[in-house]
Amino acid sequence: MTKSRKTSSTNLLPAAFPIAKADMIEGMAKGMAVLEAFDPQRQRLNATLAAERAGITRASARRHLLTLTHLGYLETDGGYFWLAAKVLRFSGSYLATARLPRAVQPTLNRLAAQSPASFSVAVLDGDEVVIIGRSGMEWKSIESKSVQARVLAYGLHLGARLPAHATSTGRVLLAAKGKGDFNAWLKPRLATGLARLTVHTTTDARTLKALVEKVRTDDYCQASEEHELGVHALAVPLRDMQGHTVAALNVVSASPVDVGPLSLLPLLLDAARELRPLL
Repeated sequence: MTKSRKTSSTNLLPAAFPIAKADMIEGMAKGMAVLEAFDPQRQRLNATLAAERAGITRASARRHLLTLTHLGYLETDGGYFWLAAKVLRFSGSYLATARLPRAVQPTLNRLAAQSPASFSVAVLDGDEVVIIGRSGMEWKSIESKSVQARVLAYGLHLGARLPAHATSTGRVLLAAKGKGDFNAWLKPRLATGLARLTVHTTTDARTLKALVEKVRTDDYCQASEEHELGVHALAVPLRDMQGHTVAALNVVSASPVDVGPLSLLPLLLDAARELRPLL
């Protein structure tokens, strides 16, 4: 079951960084909520839809939509609004200046030279993982071209967002949460279930909890055709010197897990050890 995406503008800050109410700029929070209302499922929004998805009034949503259009972050035909290219300034600046993407890229390049599979690094953002680094897109094999093309399309572009519950990286990052935090993340999904993406997707929250517990024990995660048919994935945590998981490294392949990505587990673990002093 797909959950409606509704964001309250008063709950946009991560719990790890609380601020005093007097320091909170509500207008900015609402504006960011309106921008975040756009996604691949809802690429064009009017004021009513934006208000519903951002958790604000229609009048407020309309003002924010018009302001963002005036500033160049949105485009409009007078009734509906959609993202403009200017929003890429944020992602471009992050990828160019943030320490994590720059730290992992040389290792991703080395992995690409060692294997024809595709490698990426992702971080957790709410219900989704975000790709912040990836290996090159060239394949060394010419077999199963149609399947390989789909693997390459599997969220490997920088900035892509994938559902955490149905991906190997997502489960690794969920496993890194404290049990209390993970249970709080899971609780609202016990009744609503999780979005089904393929016939193989885990949609039962209790089943997902057991899978995440297994990831904690194994310290890696396999996910086969849960996000996209024909795609098999394996992920390991990337930890800093203090032992905190800061990201997940994964490999995707067109081969089944038992003969595909799992054979690359030693390569992933070596890469994770190599990166640890840099994170």
